[in-house]
Amino acid sequence: MRIIHLSYRKIIDSSSQKLWDKYVFEDTYMEFYMQAQYYNQENKYATFQELLDNVPNADRLHQQTSMAAIGYIRQLNNIVPDIVNQSGKLCLPFTQFKFDIIHSHVSDKQAHKVAITFYSEPLTWIDTVGNTLLIAYGDRQSTLQNGETVDTDMITLQPYLSIASCQYQV
Repeated sequence: MRIIHLSYRKIIDSSSQKLWDKYVFEDTYMEFYMQAQYYNQENKYATFQELLDNVPNADRLHQQTSMAAIGYIRQLNNIVPDIVNQSGKLCLPFTQFKFDIIHSHVSDKQAHKVAITFYSEPLTWIDTVGNTLLIAYGDRQSTLQNGETVDTDMITLQPYLSIASCQYQV
């Protein structure tokens, strides 16, 4: 048994289909566009990467642009989107996230692409069945070692879902 934290990197771009994703896309692009003007007052640079390469402190655009997504992230009620258990229910609680601009362009909204990485709360990783993790929420190692029953869940591994940290108990 191990204590793990999972991370899920959600990519949002112009091809995103879910309504929540579309709102995040629209609002983060608008915020990027407005904030980029401060760093690009002479209109010399068109892309986010050009701003990063040429303008001091342009890396602050990640954090500044993330402000447009905060309200939408709160709507998730601390449950990671897209990750479901074997019953098809959203199930993975998170308390931390990281927002990144992957690519953007000041005059081409279709080039805007962002990622939100969600980090789960601690989970007890009990076993792996095929490509599915058998987990218990929180640190349940001592309960299991005492022979007691714990509630479990099963989460299938999928693209962009990974183990962000792992702690072995001796």
